[in-house]
Amino acid sequence: MSVMKRNIIITGAGGFIGPLLATRLLNDPGYRVILTDLTDPIIPAGIKYPTHAFTFKGDICDPAFVSSLLAFAAPVHAIFIFHGIMSAGSEADWDLSLRVNVNSTRDLLLALKERHIGVRVIYSSSQAVYGRPLPRGKVTDNVMPTPEGTYGAHKLMTEVFINDMHRKGFINAFILRFPTVSVRPGRPTNAASSFLSGMIREPMHGEACVVPLRDRSFRSFLCSPNTLQENLIKVLKMDRFKLPEHIRHINMPGISVSIQELMDALAKYGGEDKLRFVKEQTIPELERILRTWAPEIDTTTALRLGLIQDESADSLVKQYIDSLES
Repeated sequence: MSVMKRNIIITGAGGFIGPLLATRLLNDPGYRVILTDLTDPIIPAGIKYPTHAFTFKGDICDPAFVSSLLAFAAPVHAIFIFHGIMSAGSEADWDLSLRVNVNSTRDLLLALKERHIGVRVIYSSSQAVYGRPLPRGKVTDNVMPTPEGTYGAHKLMTEVFINDMHRKGFINAFILRFPTVSVRPGRPTNAASSFLSGMIREPMHGEACVVPLRDRSFRSFLCSPNTLQENLIKVLKMDRFKLPEHIRHINMPGISVSIQELMDALAKYGGEDKLRFVKEQTIPELERILRTWAPEIDTTTALRLGLIQDESADSLVKQYIDSLES
């Protein structure tokens, strides 16, 4: 007996999070996954249902490409919007960030409204929507976003648009404000937070990584790839009425971790000798961005919704190092 497959689009699928999610979906016979990006996305290896995966190369900023993508994927069950220009890249090129992070997402959502009204939309936002003045202690759901960078500002603009489209019934949306994902495999990105993976990943491969500030007490809000993967699946299946119709964001679970705690975990699980590859060097333009981000977020709502959370810096680092041995 054949299983009716639900069509899932993942934009920005050439990055890290798209294949991470696709791996999970393509081990389930119930999904057909369409991976799209500017370059040909790679279908994850070792999946149970590789014939359920399709790659669709093109420019998400091009209306003709969007039209062909949505036609190919019809009927669309859900779309994960992961494409975008990262934090440092957005700050360096405001016009590019506007084109990719705002305009292309708006046009994609409007196309969905016309062709697939009511479709489940899961949008990757960021904790970069928050800026100073930050409260003492945790940032709660009631703290007003005041982004101090282009990336956070453009994410917030899109959040408002999605909230209203959901309220009007055009889409069925959840907005996920991601923590920094650490430890990511692969190569460095143009995100200001890239070093938070690099300071573990690169030393484990005998390569140097620059930490762009000289402050080992500096804290960041992090989650592991495995935790994010599990939470994305949970949100895909989540009842829309778990959140108010005009407030669709979830501060995704993470933990507050210092640079020193990451270095201690690297030494513990990777070996003391790996610390010599961690180079601390002030890079003012990156430090300015990093200092505007909230070091700790209240995840009461996310945990109430059934999402999961990592335990410690040790667990983040051990998960990555264990993956190198598997």
